[in-house]
Amino acid sequence: VQLQASGGGLVQTGASLRLSCTASGRTFSSYGMGWFRQAPGKEREFVAAISRSSGRTFYADSVKGRFTISRDNAKNTVLLQMNSLQPEDTTVYYCAGRQQPLLYVATRVNEYHSWGQGTLVTVSS
Repeated sequence: VQLQASGGGLVQTGASLRLSCTASGRTFSSYGMGWFRQAPGKEREFVAAISRSSGRTFYADSVKGRFTISRDNAKNTVLLQMNSLQPEDTTVYYCAGRQQPLLYVATRVNEYHSWGQGTLVTVSS
């Protein structure tokens, strides 16, 4: 599956953004999906993930309560709603996918085999 991320931009502290990741192909429902982010010179870090059927989600502690991941299998899309954005959320965000069992939620970079291009989120203070 090929992934295309969008929705990044420049916002002020406390604002919201919604990132979108659209997948090509007919097998999207067999993919668990995740969002990661990577700042320059740092390792890519987990943000949020969702199982194939939206039955399970998991979040990094740093975004829990502020970010929400969701998916629409009919539209081959996974969303990341980001609220109460902080300057430390500034970085490039990547969506990722992997074929997996129904309720599994993958949180490690090396578990994913499909990656979209990044979308830049900048939060000004």
